[in-house]
Amino acid sequence: MSKIVNVGLVQMNSKLGNVEENVKKAVNFIKQASYKKADIVCLPELFATGYNLDILKNQTNILGENYYDFIVKNISEAAKKYKVFVIAPFAEVRGIKGVLYNSAVLFDDEGNVLGSYAKTHLCGSEKLYYRKGSDYKVFNTKLGKIGIIICYDAGFPEACRILALEGADMIFIPAAWRIQDEYMWDLNLAQRALENVLFTIGVNRVGIEGDLHLFGKSKVCAPNSSVIKELPKDLEEVEVVGIDLNDLSKFRSEIPYLRDRNPLIYKKIVEEY
Repeated sequence: MSKIVNVGLVQMNSKLGNVEENVKKAVNFIKQASYKKADIVCLPELFATGYNLDILKNQTNILGENYYDFIVKNISEAAKKYKVFVIAPFAEVRGIKGVLYNSAVLFDDEGNVLGSYAKTHLCGSEKLYYRKGSDYKVFNTKLGKIGIIICYDAGFPEACRILALEGADMIFIPAAWRIQDEYMWDLNLAQRALENVLFTIGVNRVGIEGDLHLFGKSKVCAPNSSVIKELPKDLEEVEVVGIDLNDLSKFRSEIPYLRDRNPLIYKKIVEEY
């Protein structure tokens, strides 16, 4: 018997610094995805503020703090109204004033916050404005076991491997990935799916922010690395893709990477470089 999860990919363009407009647009996209029968909807990295921190500078902290409750309230209400789980990546406040995380917050289909993941590998200017996360969480939901990483994290095999060993069925990868590294996007999503024998769901921004070109090509990769669905470049789009979690056991019997690991000889991996 199949266990289909309909994953919604929201490939959107955010207006830099305009949180209210971006959140309104995201809520409308969540609505569209729900009408396409999505069970869970993923938004791209820092959808609420836009991404280019070299332009936003300290506004990223100011907007993140000032609008935090506004973002949570609106996304929570949308998740409940449209009866979908939502992964919403935005600047997260965790109790210390002035300290923000580049996070993705998971809401269930009743609007409850199940938890969040804070990006553990900060890229470029992110290091000036965000504190990096320090753990990897698998969320055990009625849809399945969900892992989340963000953008640059996908280049570090250890991140997805930990989530796989913790039992993740699928890993969502919201991103603001630049056009110069398109080949990395294609390689990383497929490779992380294959080496961990699970589904990867990459949701990339589109748009131009200064000299930053975010190109889209959001995609779903199967546990054998094949691309189930890929969205076009440079276009806003909402797509819903069905994945069958019961296929995992078949793939893992055919590709026994997790079973055949030899961790006793991997100690070098956790040493400082």
